[in-house]
Amino acid sequence: MQKIAPFLWFDSQAEEAAELYMALFPNSKIGNISRYGEDGGGQPGKVITLAFELDGMEFMALNGGPLFSFTPAVSFFVTCESRPEIDRIWNRLSEGGTVRMELQKYPFSDCFGWTADRFGVNWQLNLSAGKRKISPFLLFVGDQHGRVEEAIAEYVSVFENSKSLRVERYGAGEGEREGAVKHALFELDGVQFMAMESGREHAFGFNEAISFFVNCTGQDEVDGLWAKLSAGGEPGQCGWLKDRFGVSWQIVPTILGELLQDKDPAKAGRVMSAMLQMKKIDIADLKRAYEGKA
Repeated sequence: MQKIAPFLWFDSQAEEAAELYMALFPNSKIGNISRYGEDGGGQPGKVITLAFELDGMEFMALNGGPLFSFTPAVSFFVTCESRPEIDRIWNRLSEGGTVRMELQKYPFSDCFGWTADRFGVNWQLNLSAGKRKISPFLLFVGDQHGRVEEAIAEYVSVFENSKSLRVERYGAGEGEREGAVKHALFELDGVQFMAMESGREHAFGFNEAISFFVNCTGQDEVDGLWAKLSAGGEPGQCGWLKDRFGVSWQIVPTILGELLQDKDPAKAGRVMSAMLQMKKIDIADLKRAYEGKA
């Protein structure tokens, strides 16, 4: 199981979006799906959450209603291996979407493009001699400008098996403050991330439309990650939090998913009700609800 998975909040198109993405990348598949039942909460049979893989990378998605909209603050950077591949992926992702940078040659790449797809999710495609790879990409703007290295240092200290791999800075006359981070590459528990900062005025920032779901083995890990990532940030409901840089995380023990998928709807329902009342997830309270002892 991947430790950290991007989590995408859709209005009602999670399944449609996942099907599009899986058609574009090899080694892709649908995982667990939860749907609304007959007892309310949504249209019976409609997807609530689903897990899927794109080229072996795990994602999660939710049909949560129109509370949040995707922004360029979090995008997915795709390294493509050939011109036919990048053209094929670009054509499908840009169709009905919003092109932010046309697919063409730039000083930093022989072929690069940035587009929001028709669901609003942002993608950066780059032709490279390297192996195909998908990486979450964080854009630090507004109040978060100038904090890339600070954020990377914190994330690397919070997650095991993590490291900063490369930091490239702007030089004089490149349109940004000299020394600002042009491009950074880092790894969090085996998942590769990218980041940059922009001092230009932008009408967007980080929000809950894309969060990072962290699979935790037990309460000690939940407690530790919650304390570190919420420090200076904003604790939310149901395991959600915003860190002090504005990035959203979900700190969730793996047992929660197991209990919610129980074949007994009464037990799963009690667990759901208990979880909805929590901020930080408490495994003992979940188990009491599951057993009907809450």
